[in-house]
Amino acid sequence: MINFLKHLNKEQRKAVEHTEGPTMVIAGAGSGKTRVLTYRVAYLLSQGVDPFNILALTFTNKAAREMKERIFNLIGSGEARNVWMGTFHSIFARILRTEGHLLAYPSHFSIYDADDSKRLIKSIIKEQNLDDKTYAPNYVAGRISAAKSRLISAEEYNKNIEIQGTDESAGKPKLGSVYTIYQNRLRKASAMDFDDLLFNTYVLLRDFPEILLKYQKKFKYILVDEYQDTNHAQYMIVKKLAADNENICIVGDDAQSIYGFRGANIQNILNFQKDYPDAVTYKLEQNYRSTKTIVGAANKVIYNNREQIYKEVWTNNDDGNKIVIQKAATDGEEGSIVANSIFENKMNQQLKNSEFAVLYRTNAQSRSIEEALRRLNIPYRIFGGLSFYNRKEVKDLLAYFRITVNHKDEEALLRVINYPARGIGKTTIDKLHIAAEKMDTSVWEVCEKIKEYNPGVKAGTRSKISSFVTMIKSFSAQMKKRNAFDLAKHIASSTGLLKELYDDKSPEGLNRYENIEELLNAIKEFTEKENTLLESGPTEESPSVRTLDEFLQEVALITDADQEDKEQTDYVSLMTIHQAKGLEFSYVYIAGLEENLFPSIQSLSSRPDLEEERRLFYVAMTRAMKKLMLTYAENRYKWGNLTICEPSRFLDEIDEKFIDYPKKASMQQSGLSFDDLTAKPKSSAPLSGLKRKNLKRLSNVGKSPARHSQESNFEDIQTGMEVEHSRFGKGKVVNIDGSGANKKATVYFNGIGQKQLLLKFAKLRILK
Repeated sequence: MINFLKHLNKEQRKAVEHTEGPTMVIAGAGSGKTRVLTYRVAYLLSQGVDPFNILALTFTNKAAREMKERIFNLIGSGEARNVWMGTFHSIFARILRTEGHLLAYPSHFSIYDADDSKRLIKSIIKEQNLDDKTYAPNYVAGRISAAKSRLISAEEYNKNIEIQGTDESAGKPKLGSVYTIYQNRLRKASAMDFDDLLFNTYVLLRDFPEILLKYQKKFKYILVDEYQDTNHAQYMIVKKLAADNENICIVGDDAQSIYGFRGANIQNILNFQKDYPDAVTYKLEQNYRSTKTIVGAANKVIYNNREQIYKEVWTNNDDGNKIVIQKAATDGEEGSIVANSIFENKMNQQLKNSEFAVLYRTNAQSRSIEEALRRLNIPYRIFGGLSFYNRKEVKDLLAYFRITVNHKDEEALLRVINYPARGIGKTTIDKLHIAAEKMDTSVWEVCEKIKEYNPGVKAGTRSKISSFVTMIKSFSAQMKKRNAFDLAKHIASSTGLLKELYDDKSPEGLNRYENIEELLNAIKEFTEKENTLLESGPTEESPSVRTLDEFLQEVALITDADQEDKEQTDYVSLMTIHQAKGLEFSYVYIAGLEENLFPSIQSLSSRPDLEEERRLFYVAMTRAMKKLMLTYAENRYKWGNLTICEPSRFLDEIDEKFIDYPKKASMQQSGLSFDDLTAKPKSSAPLSGLKRKNLKRLSNVGKSPARHSQESNFEDIQTGMEVEHSRFGKGKVVNIDGSGANKKATVYFNGIGQKQLLLKFAKLRILK
């Protein structure tokens, strides 16, 4: 017996030792998928298989590195170094370096990344005099990538009547022409983009039988990780390579197929048995990660999908805590509920920040969660994207706000003077700079007095600069007349920025558009939030109308506090669910479980799309090891309007025996009462599975009798003190700000959350 096999369970060991013929390993969440792959390679090597005859394909370099390290630890690094192990793209690039001359490519061909490709496409669109709003570079790049993933060449694209009809109806009849020019330009540059690495490998194997036979004989054992994520091109290449001896082992989980938007085809794994009738299937169903409660709840959800390979995931772990489903009045309060729960768990159980993760469907959702975590001084890190206020489109619109408030803000001016494009190019901007330095003045003043300073630009450009200045001045004139939200929305629309993002229909463009919507939502919340603290009355310093300059001041404080600490290694992880795949955390929060958000509104028109959304929820649930909280908002801002939300259908699919209804609820600092928080849902279709009697328990939280204890002198109250409030009960002072009559305290109250109080009105009693 090979000694290292003793570390495998019965089913894992069967999958490792069955080396001949087609093999499918269906690996449930947390069941040791990577272990099976690595042990299988190690076992093959221990049986005398030549490492040069083993091909192991992964989707990420990280996965390949981890597998190599594990194999080295099992049997040493000697022969194991010679295994062909890597990502699809890296392995196929290696083959093309050797065989590419047959396709008229030199061995030193360049590989264009996504940015290189988009720059080339952008230049082609400009050269062809096409409207870059109609032919948005991101959209065109996505369309070309999708065609290549389906193995459709530029020539075939232009001959396909259905494709041409789709482009015509979309108002983009020249897409095929751009695709042709793009490929010709790549050829002339001796370059391939990422999709070409797959496309050209397929062409090589299809058109040169001797090359196909060479690699079929070479790769006697093929292993493919995450097979459910393969696209058509990857599927066809693997099928050709394995056709000779059929020693192919695929590992994956159809329940975790969540990349359909990238071209992944779940049918590849569902139809594996049809492709290889003699295939042997092994199911890894023991979960080593999560509690019985989490595993059982996730099983109940995924059983609702029709298209799946049935399995019964189970675990020997403890039952664990039930899943908490928490309702919030708004998305802003949802962020506070999550942050307060993290704070409570940390304090009560002495946990690290790194044990917590907050998952969401779209990047834009991070905003309210980030702000709530900052208020509690909880460090966090955004994965797979920038912190909300650091995203380009958000900074672009904020720059318009800044130049509206302060015309001399040169950084903001230079950021937006030609965005969206208005014909004020780099050469012109350089001339404005030179004139400003020469006259010892600001670039804005040169723009404002363009005729007087005469920086040497053409009459047409002078007119465009004057129009820009007039537009900004018109915004400034309205600043004290309109509230922050009304003016912000007017600026986003009038500048053309909103239309610029709306016209980009690529996934990236949609994401940017959603982020602008979320920024406007934040401003709407800011505008409607009382400009006074809960315990204080109106003052002259607290006007009823909140203006754009006040919002910028608040954002500046947020972003200043958000500078990444390079030394910080203990942080809460924030990410989309797609980014979380393959990861695990002790405590997981899934936010935004509402219809049209999760499941996404784009997924509701077809069963396959809805089932992918359910798989995404399954992936999110199974990231949790110990505790799982699911949150939803009754109302969520949508383009500044507070809209009524319907709880996600996925919540109804969880068996009630796995659900806990919290005895305590958290409130945000906005002054919402617990009655507001737990008012009868306005949704037209309330949750059928969540009993109202359980939700009603929330409405009684915090309604304790008023205390009549002697208040302390507010000047004596300091950070770290334990205090008591007549309404909120006992709490701890976490921060003091200001002095004298303006002295404020941020207090964390047990079971309620964080409150900011003006001390002269708060009537706190010092306990110790």
